[in-house]
Parts: sequence; structure tokens; C-alpha cells
Amino acid sequence: MLDAIRWDTDLIRRYDLAGPRYTSYPTAVQFNSQVGTFDLFHALRDSRKAQRPLSLYVHVPFCANICYYCACNKVITKDRGRALPYLQRLEQEIQLIACHLDPAQKVEQLHFGGGTPTFLSHDELRQLMAHLRKHFNLLDDDSGDYGIEIDPREADWSTMGLLRELGFNRVSIGLQDLDPAVQRAVNRLQSLEETRAVIDAARTLQFRSINIDLIYGLPKQTPENFARTVEEVITLQPDRLSVFNYAHLPERFMPQRRINSNELPTPAQKLEILQHTIEQLTTAGYRYIGMDHFALPDDELAIAQEESTLQRNFQGYTTHGHCDLIGLGVSAISQIGDLYCQNSSDLAQYQNALASAQLATSRGLLCNADDRLRRTVIQQLICNFSLEFVPIEHAFNIDFQGYFGELWPQLHDMAKDGLIELDSEGITVLPAGRLLVRSVCMVFDVYLEQHSRRRFSRVI
Repeated sequence: MLDAIRWDTDLIRRYDLAGPRYTSYPTAVQFNSQVGTFDLFHALRDSRKAQRPLSLYVHVPFCANICYYCACNKVITKDRGRALPYLQRLEQEIQLIACHLDPAQKVEQLHFGGGTPTFLSHDELRQLMAHLRKHFNLLDDDSGDYGIEIDPREADWSTMGLLRELGFNRVSIGLQDLDPAVQRAVNRLQSLEETRAVIDAARTLQFRSINIDLIYGLPKQTPENFARTVEEVITLQPDRLSVFNYAHLPERFMPQRRINSNELPTPAQKLEILQHTIEQLTTAGYRYIGMDHFALPDDELAIAQEESTLQRNFQGYTTHGHCDLIGLGVSAISQIGDLYCQNSSDLAQYQNALASAQLATSRGLLCNADDRLRRTVIQQLICNFSLEFVPIEHAFNIDFQGYFGELWPQLHDMAKDGLIELDSEGITVLPAGRLLVRSVCMVFDVYLEQHSRRRFSRVI
């Protein structure tokens, strides 16, 4: 079992830098418009030839209400009719992509994100899933990991029953904070009763896994009131928890301009909130997986981390990193072999492209040999908190210390500070460095200095 994480305030203050979350390497900041549909078709053909299993991500951008903290690609509307033309184009995209793949390629993982996927009516959800089943090889024996993001204000028992019937067996529930003053400050009023009702339904209907999302650093949060939220959440016993650091970037995300920055907790308060949260969750038996994620010891993520098979991609931490990831919908990102590609983030452009029977691919990147090497290094560190040099040297035909020689002074400094252990065989991220693993990964990111750090959230 991995050692518990250790809180070190001095270390955190020194290494709490702004940087990527490494759901990919290179990150989406590196995507460029030279990658297009031809590259996507070529990658799909390779996937078909290799008969690789699939992971599907479906983006539903609509929300009925704006949450001021939100940085997702979304469309705020009370008009449920706006979903219909979008779904028509999404179904076209599903068909266009699927005809380049083999029906034998199994969909091991499926995730509906948003936005609010349950913005769609029951009939629309039925039709969309029927279309996916028609064109992709979705599993019928409940063995796949088929998840959906839920806003408890947009779901009830009948919704949960429908989702289970359609094949979903995992739910991720947005909660963020239970304090009414915080909820008013971010325009998301959501009671504990609403949340509990959805969780009770999920358990009764035998959903396999329940995840709850929390955010720390929101306006009017204090160490005391957030501790009460965490206490209530622990009584709900989710299998997984995500505790995200709120990054206040109003210059990039317009809804955040409605947040009064004077009401945000100070950096010292944020640290205290996080420290208390970690203590509460670990005392309650949750394991720190990494990058704001916690899971019960018998959860698949915790087991995969124990067995050094955990991976990370645009779906976050996953046990399905061996799958080719197909992103469907506006702004969705695919990772197929060494190709990353993203659909247009503009709803009109996405719909217009598909109306012309063209895919909406707008940008992407094809990894080179150095990208593949660094991606593997970062993946090992961020998932397993350790890296052995010999397997990397054999896989990429390099001498590790020779190839990364210019990084050695930085790594030695981190070792001296107690973040990592560095020797001739590899790197181990120590308990005091696990909260700061992004900072360790950033050492290996060759692109980082080309971009303003203001594009990224801080580590803590």
C-alpha cells in the first residue's frame, strides 16, 4: 500500500506553481490548426487495423442555469428545444466516425459530460443511446464502465431508472459545496436532500460507482464551513471524490466575473481548507489517488494504483488508458494512438460543419518521438508516484540520465527538498511530494516555458 501523503506547508508554498493538469502530454495548449480531418481518418484506420478497444466521450453542452465558477464549454439556455438540432448533428458525427472503425472494436468505456447531460429529455437520451448502440459495439452485459455526469437539480428517480436501463452504471455528481451562502455566491442552490435522493436512487438501482465533485476556494468558503460540507459528504459514502482547486480566471471565463473576488478565501485559508479536507477523508478511509482525487481502497482506481496499472487521459484517472478515446460533440477531444484532435468549441461552427457532411475537427497535434517519451515519464509519475529508468530506456532506446541531463539539477533540488527520492534506478515521489506531483511532472514538460503560466491553475 502507498504511504499516506504528508502535509508540508513550507514545501507547498515553494512548489505551488501554476501548471497543467496533464490529462494529456503534450497538453491541449499545444494543439494547432494544421491537424484536421485527414489526420483523424488516418488515425481511425490505424485503430481499426490494430483492433484497439474504444472509450467514447459524448459532450452535451447545455445547462439551464449558469454556475459562476464554471470553466466548461457550455450553452446556457432555458429553451430545451435547442438540444434537437444539436442532437441531429451529433448523430451525424457518430455515423461519420463509426464507419471508419470496425464493429468488432468494443466500447469498454463511455462517458457523457457537459454541460448537463440530463438537460436532454428522456426520449432524447433514449434516441441518442440507441444511435450509439447502432453504430458502436457497446457492451450489453454491464461489464463496461459507462458513466454520466449528474446535476441533482436536473435528475430524479425516474431519470436514474432510465439511465440504468440505458446501460449507465457509474454516476458523477456535481455538488461543489453545501453551505447556502457559498451556493448563493456562485449561483448554484442545491440541497443535501436533492443530492442524497439521487445517490439513494443510484444505490437502489445498483449503479456500480458514485463519484462526488467538490470545489475548494469558492467565495465565502471558510475552513469551518467547508469541513461541515466534507463531513456531510462522507456520510453519503461515495466510492470516489474529486476535490478541485477553484482557479479564479475572470479574464478567461466570463461567468467568473460575477464572483466578488473580495469574498474569495485567502491563499492561507485555501491551504487550511485543503489540509482539513485531506485529514477528514483519510480518517474516513479514503485513499489519495493524486491530482485532487480520492477513492475507497476497494475502488478500481485504488486497486489499479496498487498494481501500477493506473493511467490518465482526457477522462481523468482511468483504468482504460489502453483504449482509443473518441470525443463526440462540440469541443470534444479524441486521443487515437499518437493523434490528439479537438472539435470546434463554437456550437454554430460545429453544427454547420456537420450540416455540410464534414467533421468538425478544428485543431490537434501528432506526437513525435520526444512527446511519446515525455508522455510516458509524466504518466508514470502522476499515476504511480514512481518511475523506473530501465523500462523507459529499453522502450525508447535512450540513456535516461543522458537524455534528460539538463533536468538533473532541478531533480536534485527536489530530492534535497524532500519532494522526491532520486537514485541511479529511478524517481520516487515521497509522501510530502505527492500533493505536488504536478510540479515534478512540469520539470519534464519541454513546452511549458513557451506559454504564460496564467493559462493554468495552481497546483494547490
